Amino acid sequence: MEFLPKHIEALVFCSPDPLGIDEIQRCLTEMFGSEIPLDNIEKALVELQDKYSSEDFSFALEHLGAGYQFLTKPAYQTSISILLKQQSHKRLSTAQMETLSIIAYKQPVTKSEVEQIRGVSCDYSIQKLLEKELVNIKGKAESLGRPILYGTSGKFMDYFGINHLKDLPQPKDFFPEENKIGEEKE
Repeated sequence: MEFLPKHIEALVFCSPDPLGIDEIQRCLTEMFGSEIPLDNIEKALVELQDKYSSEDFSFALEHLGAGYQFLTKPAYQTSISILLKQQSHKRLSTAQMETLSIIAYKQPVTKSEVEQIRGVSCDYSIQKLLEKELVNIKGKAESLGRPILYGTSGKFMDYFGINHLKDLPQPKDFFPEENKIGEEKE
């Protein structure tokens, strides 16, 4: 099965979104006409991660969100930040970021609940977040009028490079530790 890492590498490389193990398995099964065991795929992915952790490469194979994706290493952040600055028209506005953070922490949440927290109308921000596929409609609330419930999408996880909502920063992460100079040792 020494051919397996090369095929997986090609699949992950050409995929515009993170590629899950199940999807990799389906592609390989169709290609080879027999099911490739998940253990073999996982071993090949580890082998590829080891290969791309070398300093010879400016990118690495990372597991995030919905699967595996090639991402540039932090050492090349300056080069990439210049490119991203030039493409800044695609970034989220402050209003969109505030709206998205409320949805991420309070989901599922209605538009009126988001507006109550922000204190302003969120129609435009929610529409843009839906267009960018960072937010999904999760259903309808049982309250009067059955308002739409919003929540984050898989693309949200990929955009912020997290695997689970529990990976979001918690309020305690935003406050520095208090100065402990002068306290007695126990």
